[in-house]
Amino acid sequence: MGNRPTIADIAKRVGVSPGAVSFALNGRPGVSEQTRARIIEVAREMNWRPHRAARALGGAQAGVVGLVLARDPRTLGSEQFYTQILYGMQDVLSAGSSAVQMQLVPDTAAEIDLYRHWAAEHRVDGLVLVDLQLDDPRIAVVRELGLPAVTLGLPGEPGQLPSVWADDAEAMTTIVDYLAALDHQRIAHVAGPPVYQHTARRTLALREQAAARSLAAESVPTDFSDAQGAAATRTLLSRAERPTAIIYDSDLMAAAGLGVALEMGIEVPRRLSIVSFDDSVLTRIVHPALTCLSRDTYALGAQVATSLLAAIADPASRESIRTETPRLVVRGSTTRPAAQLTRDGLSWAGGEFAPE
Repeated sequence: MGNRPTIADIAKRVGVSPGAVSFALNGRPGVSEQTRARIIEVAREMNWRPHRAARALGGAQAGVVGLVLARDPRTLGSEQFYTQILYGMQDVLSAGSSAVQMQLVPDTAAEIDLYRHWAAEHRVDGLVLVDLQLDDPRIAVVRELGLPAVTLGLPGEPGQLPSVWADDAEAMTTIVDYLAALDHQRIAHVAGPPVYQHTARRTLALREQAAARSLAAESVPTDFSDAQGAAATRTLLSRAERPTAIIYDSDLMAAAGLGVALEMGIEVPRRLSIVSFDDSVLTRIVHPALTCLSRDTYALGAQVATSLLAAIADPASRESIRTETPRLVVRGSTTRPAAQLTRDGLSWAGGEFAPE
């Protein structure tokens, strides 16, 4: 007998047919109460549990939804974004006695293999797809498998799956508007991987907004890690014409970039302004605290779960829900560039503007 006892194993122990065991365990007529009690007792002794696939074939739901992150776990440890997404999702799902199964995998191929495994064994009732890619192969696979799914982010071709999203281009425009109003002329963007759609949208928005204002701007791709965020910052700040403001796609990279600037003796914010695309506790415990885009990530997770439950109830649903664009929260890491402060006859001292 293997590690997982089967109905056949129980039948052999009790001395009845597998059919009788199935009747007894599923509460169906066809066996005496004495035999039913004996079968249930032996099943308990053998630590038998119903097979997920068998339950699903019988019409039962798994009571679980899946969330897979194809990320290096070291890039997630200091970020609260997905933690808050999970908390928000679970708050909604708990009301229906469901749960989130989250799993980390090394790449998209492993993520797709896991989806196929979950579908074959009916492990999950639905999926949340995150970090949408350009020409994302996962969408076709999920639809082929017939798994209800919701995307966190707008797919490249809307209408393929239900989605919950915020406008990344509008969010980037908010930042550029603010930095341009402070008279920053050279802006850099330490971005995530260019394969991600949100990275592509932010990069394009920066390029378009900078061109419209005759600003110098560039985006530098990274893997979201603090190491690559720091390396990109060091390269940018080592140039003769270094940026006066850097926008980071994550708090972890922004904090790493702040550390590099201080290490190089570049004063923040007088010589360099820093803005982060997220707003975790990390933005508030560094000094100076980081200007950032902020949103209620917990509520975003709750909306994702609500949309997924609707998709599970109606697999034909393709509803797209746009959430509020993150708002800019100004803190101590941004101000006018030092050259502009001098030109205006002001200096930065002791956290206040004062006449030169």
